[in-house]
Amino acid sequence: MRLTKQRLLTSLHYLVPLAILLTCIFLRWQDLPFVDQLRLSVFDTYQRMAPRSYDDVGVRIVDIDERSLAELGQWPWPRTRMAELLYRLRAGGAQVVGFDVVFAEPDRTSPARVVKDWPSGPDTDKIKSLAATLPDHDALFAQFMRGTGQVVTAIQLTNDKITGQPRQIGNFSAAGEAGRRLSDFIPVLPGATKNLDAIEAAASGNALINVSPEQDGIVRRVPLLAALDHELPAIGMPVYPTLSLEMLRVLQDAPRTMNVRMSGASGRERWTRSQGIEAIRVGTATIPTDHAGHMWVHFTGHQPDRYISATDVMKDSLAEGDLRNKFVLIGTSAAGLLDLRSSPLDRVLPGVEVHAEMLEQMILGHFLTRPYWAAEAETLVVLMLGLFFVLSVPRLGAVWPAVIGGSLAFAVVAFSWWAYDSQRMLIDPAYPLISLLAVYLATSSIGFMRTEGERRQVRSAFGTYLSPALVEQLARHPDRLKLGGETRDMTLMFCDVRGFTSISEGFKSNPQGLTRLINRLLTPLTECILRHEGTIDKYMGDCIMAFWNAPLEVENHAHRACESALAMHSALDALNSQRKSEAEDENTAFLPLNVGIGINCGDCLVGNMGSDQRFDYSVLGDAVNLASRLEGQSKNYGVDIVLGEAVAARVEDNFALLELDLIAVKGKSEAVHIHALLGDATVRNSDSFGTHRVAHQNMLTAYRAQNWEAAARLVEECRAMSHTQGRGDALDGLYDLYQERIRIFRETPPPANWDGVFVATGK
Repeated sequence: MRLTKQRLLTSLHYLVPLAILLTCIFLRWQDLPFVDQLRLSVFDTYQRMAPRSYDDVGVRIVDIDERSLAELGQWPWPRTRMAELLYRLRAGGAQVVGFDVVFAEPDRTSPARVVKDWPSGPDTDKIKSLAATLPDHDALFAQFMRGTGQVVTAIQLTNDKITGQPRQIGNFSAAGEAGRRLSDFIPVLPGATKNLDAIEAAASGNALINVSPEQDGIVRRVPLLAALDHELPAIGMPVYPTLSLEMLRVLQDAPRTMNVRMSGASGRERWTRSQGIEAIRVGTATIPTDHAGHMWVHFTGHQPDRYISATDVMKDSLAEGDLRNKFVLIGTSAAGLLDLRSSPLDRVLPGVEVHAEMLEQMILGHFLTRPYWAAEAETLVVLMLGLFFVLSVPRLGAVWPAVIGGSLAFAVVAFSWWAYDSQRMLIDPAYPLISLLAVYLATSSIGFMRTEGERRQVRSAFGTYLSPALVEQLARHPDRLKLGGETRDMTLMFCDVRGFTSISEGFKSNPQGLTRLINRLLTPLTECILRHEGTIDKYMGDCIMAFWNAPLEVENHAHRACESALAMHSALDALNSQRKSEAEDENTAFLPLNVGIGINCGDCLVGNMGSDQRFDYSVLGDAVNLASRLEGQSKNYGVDIVLGEAVAARVEDNFALLELDLIAVKGKSEAVHIHALLGDATVRNSDSFGTHRVAHQNMLTAYRAQNWEAAARLVEECRAMSHTQGRGDALDGLYDLYQERIRIFRETPPPANWDGVFVATGK
């Protein structure tokens, strides 16, 4: 279960951040409104930090401002006044004049219109007849416009129904992908507000004044062309240029047809799948656009030097040459005329100034561009750095990936700023950084939770290595975690798997399976030890070392160790039964697990041992070494549990014991009596075991007296008794051992002074 949970946590450490990374990439690819708004906010910040420097290239705004309205009258002005204004501008040397005003309604001050609603009468009729002979103001304005030349009028495409089609003067030809039309990419609107026919007919150009803000109301890019949703024979939807673009065409006296370069033009191939418009060529100027034909406006901010009040023009208040070779836009800054916009630099900006800034950029050849590959490059950055975090944080921790990732993030921001400041390219660093931050936080958060989980597992692991009492004691008294120890009377246990080498060979190709098997074995054995107040000292592969009576005192600790040993064999029997059933179900070979246990007691040094950097609560002493040797002898004597002499003396009244031998284990010259633990008090007090124990002791007495005939006979009697009691398999190995020794001693008798001690040559 723990292994499965650990694998799950490990998988989640990769899968959750990866899912977040892919979600971020998907959202970027969909370019949802909030993603676009985040990107635009960054570009606004760049413009505020480094706006375009103002270079006077001769673009001027003749402003119908509040002063002009106060001195020359409310809007709309008579067309005669507009004609006078136009005349004065052209006479002053203006090269081109563009109107940011639509003359959609007839001039109400024309003589015929003034008297139209007068009541009939001899006098009024005479005046009406006279008025009809006077020039119409709209016609007069158109006449002045045609006479001065180089005038661009304005139209506005709307979402209303079309009432008349504006005159198309400047038009476009597209070069690019076969089968794609401009209207597939540019704004298409169903209605239009147009000038009077006479005025449009007199103009040198007719242009859009649409300035469409973004969803937050800020103007950042303006469509250089837009289509009217009104199909015409042969040419399809009419497409109109924006005011600044048409003024640039008229200024250059360029052909009416402007060239639009689309993706795939001239057979060029892109490494991305982006499609649409790339640039528009007008005369000698090429204006880069986004895929929908929008131009990014690089604002200087409001510049009063651009402005000339219309009053100053009409009253000849300008200095000589103020209008010479200037490019004039006529518009308004008056709040009541409702042509105010917002830009990244100005909360309130006259709409005409947006057109002026665009015209300046076109003349200067100064453009902001968003490269066609920008979206793919930003996505690639997210993917690469995101994968770096996904793969590195679980391996390196949160710190170094944060340092490296932070450096790379700084590099991304630095590159974005360099691209803007030096190359005038718009590269978005914000969304990649936010996406990477989300991935990093997810990865590091899961790593933190995983680390905390591992810490809890460590605490849990200490709970399995140590008795609960020790864990609680160390929690209450952390000062005990220091080097040093004390001498105590303790009971020691060693438990080892028999035939582990043979078992391991069956798992050569499946080491994980061997690990699971060992864990499956050690878990119930450990539970038995802890349940009987023992402390796990350590695991040594397939071996368990445990002890009793430390760090807290355990009453009758030798008894508790023996009870634990018997419980461990019962748990092992249950495990083998379960494994046998599993093997039968899977039709695989079954190899039972067997363990040998050695138990001894005596004075030992117990405490925290090791170095200042790392130490373990452990035990040292001669009694420990003997317990280890006793476990090794369990295999030689064919019994499961071997007790030392000191343990047997303490528990013989409560457990079924049989003396095994008088042995000098390897590494010790002094012989000790060792015993087999066969059962609890119930077995010990049974009549059959009492008879068996007496016969067994008589066998050992005859053996040590070198009475080989009697010893051999008693061996067989004891064997039969053990079979009768149902423990024949447990003692057959022991009695086989004595039969073999008796055979050897018959052939080669020991010395006369032999004391019955068997000297062990192996562990």
